[in-house]
Amino acid sequence: MQQRALGPFTVSAIGLGCMNICHAYGTPPPQDEAERLLLAGLDAGVTHFDTAALYGFGISETIVGRALAPHRRRFTLASKCGMTREAGDGGVQPGRVIDGRPEAIRATCEGSLRRLKTDVIDLYYLHRWDKQVPIEDSVGALADLVRAGKVRAIGLSEVSAATLRRAHAVHPVAALQTEYSPWTRNPEIAVLAACRELGVSFVAFSPLGRGFLAGALPDQAAVDALPEKDIRRPMPRFTPGHFARNLALLARIKAIAAEAGCTPAQLALAWVLHQGEDILPIPGTRSVAHLHENLGAADVRLSAEVLAQVDALAVAVSGHRYAEQARREVDTEDVATADK
Repeated sequence: MQQRALGPFTVSAIGLGCMNICHAYGTPPPQDEAERLLLAGLDAGVTHFDTAALYGFGISETIVGRALAPHRRRFTLASKCGMTREAGDGGVQPGRVIDGRPEAIRATCEGSLRRLKTDVIDLYYLHRWDKQVPIEDSVGALADLVRAGKVRAIGLSEVSAATLRRAHAVHPVAALQTEYSPWTRNPEIAVLAACRELGVSFVAFSPLGRGFLAGALPDQAAVDALPEKDIRRPMPRFTPGHFARNLALLARIKAIAAEAGCTPAQLALAWVLHQGEDILPIPGTRSVAHLHENLGAADVRLSAEVLAQVDALAVAVSGHRYAEQARREVDTEDVATADK
């Protein structure tokens, strides 16, 4: 497996996102199967595992801890705070809350350390900026965790270039994580350049377009069959009008991949890798076969012509990446805003 720098760490060029081993996309696998997937990744050379306290409200961290704690020296562990479970009220099912208060960050870290069965988290992200708390205060709490030896480096998720600069002035930010793929190009507006200016690694989550670019949803019937709680259901790109238009883009992805001699998933991941040595994609999967397929993208070489063909697809994407509420919760630059 090729290696890349993730802040102060050297990790596999392709990491493993650990969200959908417990929730988000479809029905999660049994936990023993999820553990086998993690170990298969480790055996295949993955040394960058990315989880969060939010995922399954601690279930992902628990699975990661149970499977990988005996091999702790072999990989770089990333997790996230700032999005937690709110207390239930009157029998109402509790949901999630964005909470960037220093005391909440400290409490979340302690819980994560227990679930992950480790004394230190290598890279600890603020999952979302709580806009009711100055970013300086939240980052200050993360810096305190570094000084306490509970965290080795800090990161930010889904923030703008301006917020990154404010945070970096308080404590060096090792990595910034946001969505990036051939159909989500928002980081190219400003934050990717800011990362390079400041020496911050860029971690690309959802590099397969939430499975779409891998062909996981080949038609409207597949979208209609998604479970009620699948997070893609409310996303505009998967609603009927937009999705019908995006299917034409998927057909083009498949054609380009065939021309390049790789699968559509490998094409999308290879495109991300080709955007710079400082970019590290973290695709997630529940399938060992798909895991190996994804890792094979590190060996795919794309010509300038193929890269240009993929670049041109961005203009054909229909729909925003998030529904309205999620759009309000993130701080990232917006393509639509940039075009006004």
